[in-house]
Amino acid sequence: MQSTRHCCASDHPQNGQRRTWLTSAAAGAATLVTSAMWFEVSTAEAAALTQAQRNAMTPDHVIELMKMGNERFRSGQLKGQDYRAQKRATASGQYPAAVILGCIDSRVPAEIILDMGIGDTFNARVAGNIANQDMLGSLEFACAVTGAKVILVMGHTACGAIKGAIDNVELGNLTGLLATIKPAVAATQYSGERSSKNAAFVDAVARSNVKLTIDTIRSGSPILADLEKQGKIKIVGSMYNLANGVVTFMV
Repeated sequence: MQSTRHCCASDHPQNGQRRTWLTSAAAGAATLVTSAMWFEVSTAEAAALTQAQRNAMTPDHVIELMKMGNERFRSGQLKGQDYRAQKRATASGQYPAAVILGCIDSRVPAEIILDMGIGDTFNARVAGNIANQDMLGSLEFACAVTGAKVILVMGHTACGAIKGAIDNVELGNLTGLLATIKPAVAATQYSGERSSKNAAFVDAVARSNVKLTIDTIRSGSPILADLEKQGKIKIVGSMYNLANGVVTFMV
């Protein structure tokens, strides 16, 4: 998370100007006003999160940083990513702040859309951003074992998996996957044409699917549901607009 690394860059002996997130936090830097100051740290100082830095963050803070990252993406103001430095920093361990459950669609690379780097987030991708048992286990690993603070379910406009579910497509193993999405079709209240040819209906179903996926995560994983009740994590939804690059958070 480029913005996170700016706020959480570790001090190094050769650079006395680097600021740690924890030092800022001690001075009350967990506010959004102070967050704006973090962007002034030079790109060369970008590095991966440490465990202490990630643990000091709140779920709301992580969500705000993702929103800021998307704003940079859609405004064309992406921060430079030093992937080699990030690779070196994460070789001995990883402490991502969030896990993103997104669609396999090639137009929806979450790391780029939210302006993040190596080590910032866990990234789980499957057609239609559904949550089956294997996915729930992966999310539990990300949060309960490794300490991620946010689960972000990201749907998107013009989703092919959503269209397939609407059209009752049957094709090998895809048939079962689309069956998982079909409840979202039935749950979507829409007064217009309920067809995959209607872009507005497709997007409405995609939003319903995000909500149902969140329900599945909470009901299918008592571990994650308990972490959320304790305030240790937040499970939130979002929709990515392919046309304008905006990620709308459904908090």
